[in-house]
Amino acid sequence: MSDHRRRRRPAPPAPILIAGGGVGGLTLALSLHERGIPCVVLEAAKEVKQLGVGINTLPHAIRELAALGLLPALDAIGIRTRELRYLNRFGSRIWTEARGLHAGHDTPQFSIHRGKLHGVLWQAALERMGPQVIRAGMRMVGFAQSGSSVTANFSDGSSIRGSALIGADGIHSVLRNAMHPEDGGIRWNGIQMWRGAIEWPAHEGGDVMLIAGDMAEKLVFYPIGAGSTPETRLTNWVICAQIGDATRPPPRREDWSRPGTLEDVLPHVQRFRVPGLDVEAMVRATPEFWEYPMCDRDPLPFWTQGRVTLLGDAAHPMYPVGSNGASQAILDARALARLLAAHPIEDAFAAYEAERLPATRDLVLTNRRGGPERVVDVVSERAPNGFERLEDVIATDELAAIARGYAQMAGFAR
Repeated sequence: MSDHRRRRRPAPPAPILIAGGGVGGLTLALSLHERGIPCVVLEAAKEVKQLGVGINTLPHAIRELAALGLLPALDAIGIRTRELRYLNRFGSRIWTEARGLHAGHDTPQFSIHRGKLHGVLWQAALERMGPQVIRAGMRMVGFAQSGSSVTANFSDGSSIRGSALIGADGIHSVLRNAMHPEDGGIRWNGIQMWRGAIEWPAHEGGDVMLIAGDMAEKLVFYPIGAGSTPETRLTNWVICAQIGDATRPPPRREDWSRPGTLEDVLPHVQRFRVPGLDVEAMVRATPEFWEYPMCDRDPLPFWTQGRVTLLGDAAHPMYPVGSNGASQAILDARALARLLAAHPIEDAFAAYEAERLPATRDLVLTNRRGGPERVVDVVSERAPNGFERLEDVIATDELAAIARGYAQMAGFAR
């Protein structure tokens, strides 16, 4: 037999394992596939459903999804946000800024249904990579490292070996808990959120986002999709209320996404007076809505151990202010894929952590102080009963420093 026939072909490289098939995990999978790097997505849920309500994705994150060829799909399901307005609870304007293309970015900001965004990413991954690479019902319970490989272990007793493991498994991350058993866990700031979506008459052209209120109660309002008629939009609303303080433990995990009740939310809703928008009627008309605690976790000193690292909410869960949760997960994924294409795995992980950990740590801490929404908090502190002239309450330069400073920190300033 010739030497040629005896020579064995080298084994294909073991895939990179991605624990979690959410926005961050799927963006990473698509980005690795784009670069020819084999991977497998291991999603804990047995059935993938389009859950959740509205989120915003910022222009620098949309730029990354556009690079993956997803902009037409996003346009088909979302709203290109034109303007963001901050108001007090009486509807008086505090700060207004253009968004996305209207602010001079080369890509839009999207207000979009989280479940539909997830569906776009899931479908793209299935079409480009095949169902054998996107596996549901894989609930990871632990992992082990050995030399140049990582083995992920699952609740059904099975295991999968890969060249690396990325934990994109959310705020309740199994990987994070294994890597940081001393971590203080999930922190609740005492704010409860009620969130719903309903088809509603288009407000101010149907592409404007509103944030109104004060430190005790806030309203967030924005359209997230087309309605059944040109005059309506699928509209997302959020009511936030301070019902406790940071000394109380967060609600049990099973209470994180339970149906809300009008009895609980209406006393908070009734404080808002927004011109042209009947907030109470909208909330009453919503057939089903949910309540969630506003939670995050303390920033970590490190994300990486050998060939294991964290991404998205597993690495840096943050309060949902400033439209940054999903956006930062997308930026994580694209940075990690770029570095994995250029460096050996452990070097890539080290560079990824050095790039992304400090930036997201600062956002977690800034969001705890209100992020850009501090503009309404500051005005409320100084003028709790409203104002006739905003300039008598706060200088424009001070407002700009809060709003534009946050945009600079989050990486989408113009």
